[in-house]
Amino acid sequence: KLHSDLDKGVGTVKYTLSGDGAGTVFTIDETTGDIHAIRSLDREEKPFYTLRAQAVDVDTKKPLEPESEFIIKVQDINDNEPKFLDGPYVASVPEMSPVGAYVLQVKATDADDPTYGNSARVVYSILQGQPYFSIDPKTGVIRTALPNMDREVKEQYQVLIQAKDMGGQLGGLAGTTTVNITLTDVNDNPPRFPKSIFHLKVPESSHVGSAIGRIRAVDPDFGKNAEIEYNIVPGDGGNLFDITTDENTQEGVIKLKKPLDFETKKAYTFKVEASNLHLDHRFHSVGPFKDTATVKINVLDTDEPPVFSKPMYTMEVYEDTPVGTIIGAVTAQDLDAGSSSVRYFIDWKNDVDSYFTIDATEGTIATNELLDRESTAQYNFSIIASKVSNPLLTSKVNVIINVLDVNEFPPEISVPYETSVCENAKPGQVIQTVTAADKDLSPAGQRFSFRLSAEASNKPNFTVHDYRNNTAGIETRRNGYSRRQQELYFLPVVIEDSSYPVQSSTNTMTIRVCRCDSDGTILSCNVEAIFLPVGLSTGALIAILLCIVILLVIVVLYVALRRQKKKDTLMTSKEDIRDNVIHYDDEGGGEEDTQAFDIGALRNPKVIEDNKIRRDIKPDSLRFPRQRPPVEDNTDIRDFINQRLQENDVDPTAPPYDSLATYAYEGNGSVAESLSSIDSLTTEADQDYDYLSDWGPRFKILADMFGEEESYNPDKVT
Repeated sequence: KLHSDLDKGVGTVKYTLSGDGAGTVFTIDETTGDIHAIRSLDREEKPFYTLRAQAVDVDTKKPLEPESEFIIKVQDINDNEPKFLDGPYVASVPEMSPVGAYVLQVKATDADDPTYGNSARVVYSILQGQPYFSIDPKTGVIRTALPNMDREVKEQYQVLIQAKDMGGQLGGLAGTTTVNITLTDVNDNPPRFPKSIFHLKVPESSHVGSAIGRIRAVDPDFGKNAEIEYNIVPGDGGNLFDITTDENTQEGVIKLKKPLDFETKKAYTFKVEASNLHLDHRFHSVGPFKDTATVKINVLDTDEPPVFSKPMYTMEVYEDTPVGTIIGAVTAQDLDAGSSSVRYFIDWKNDVDSYFTIDATEGTIATNELLDRESTAQYNFSIIASKVSNPLLTSKVNVIINVLDVNEFPPEISVPYETSVCENAKPGQVIQTVTAADKDLSPAGQRFSFRLSAEASNKPNFTVHDYRNNTAGIETRRNGYSRRQQELYFLPVVIEDSSYPVQSSTNTMTIRVCRCDSDGTILSCNVEAIFLPVGLSTGALIAILLCIVILLVIVVLYVALRRQKKKDTLMTSKEDIRDNVIHYDDEGGGEEDTQAFDIGALRNPKVIEDNKIRRDIKPDSLRFPRQRPPVEDNTDIRDFINQRLQENDVDPTAPPYDSLATYAYEGNGSVAESLSSIDSLTTEADQDYDYLSDWGPRFKILADMFGEEESYNPDKVT
């Protein structure tokens, strides 16, 4: 309730309220100043409200007193139960733990006010999970309540925890959660073999390293505590076998360490020990964490292939050994009870194997071709031995044959074969150091000697200095050389090796005389450079070549333009008669063109009636000799054409529809007479073309053309 000292109770004072929740949570009576809550309050939602109140004059609306601030606190009641915010819980504890071993701490939260009453005071208890576990009622710590809980007996436990407020008193609110507790394994159980003796049967043909059997010891523990290590106890036959642990099944895998032989020994007995890898010292008192079992192995007899006396054979032979020379032998035996004979043959895989042969009975290896160490220094092939009684049983062995070297190649100079000398060289100057190479396999301490040939030792130009370390130096013997006199020198160098028999060769070195500066740097070695007074750089030569190319392009373009211009002038001239003749190139349609001219007048009906033979089919036997009647001088052209026409008509071998036979008659002549240029006058000035006008309308265009040409004065043409 709010009240102002200025309020006389006559209704002149008005109370106002503002701040948190004013009008929504709280309201005020403007006349009396009573404050009321208009809805339910929740302390967990908002524990207090800050409000401001003021007394105002009803008439003037002016405050009578300064605004005052006050706080309304919400008083808590026990309306929230404890909650396990992190539940349900998962925990673990080692098996065989003592009583009171820590497992887990749980915590419940109560939203009520912990400073007011017991609404938020929580007490913990176990509803389910006794007598295995206990809980501290105040802290919520869960501990083991029974000793020696065994994981192998029971591994999972579910514990129901309750948290109750009001200090656990009657009327308090409670919440529950579940805790799943797992007993983790410890190595508290030793491995044990389910039986004391294991029997195995193994064929004697089993390969070394192969698994021949499995045994297993049982360990009820889990994970790394159940990992078992197997060992063979030293004793009878233990050195022939080995045992390892299969990580997935924890079984002992027995493997063959050495080959078995039924004929030598038929049975083996040894002991195997199984023990844990990870021991727990707390359980040593239980007893030894290992167990022992006996393994008996019976060897089964099998038919085995022959066995070579060596795992690999190595032989040597000199190159160029005669064909058929025996270089060694291989030996294989049948070790079975009923011994069988053995046959040998080479495992042919490539052409290299054809260089050797083997005796099928004795196993001796001989050369089949001449060998060359420089071509192939070593041969590697396989020899197969099979039993005569059972050819399918075979064994294989590798044979390596090393070809020994014979000194057959002379040494030669290693590159380079060409060197240079300066014109200003001094006597005794080394111009090149040479070495030698030998295609033969050089033995240790191989020495090469260098010297000049006999014919070159008398010349005073160069000499060879042997350094005695398989190298030599080419030295000058003159004071200066001249390229003008001699550009190249050829120096024969003799090289000998120290092998037996001694091989030597003469190698010719080419020495070129070059122009050098004072430091001995080569400037030029070309003989043409002697006659060049001034040297040109590469850039200058490129510039000169570019200029020449540009000039050539300009000349070619100029000539091409001149030719094009001349051609255009000839093609565009309309007054040139020859130009008109070139363009007026219509020869007519030939015999196919029957529309332009009636060629019926050119056919001779008399000849057609007389000759009834089909001219489109060649006769088989009919053949007439061709007759050439003489043509009288100055005869009419009609008689000449008729003679030729008749000659072709009666000739069955002539092609059908010959053009001469078709266009056989031109008529009685033309007013224009001959159009040939043979009888024309020598000059165009002597020609008179007026007669073209008399030839008729067909020659009107020609008459007009030459009439215009005649009226044109050629003397004015330049």
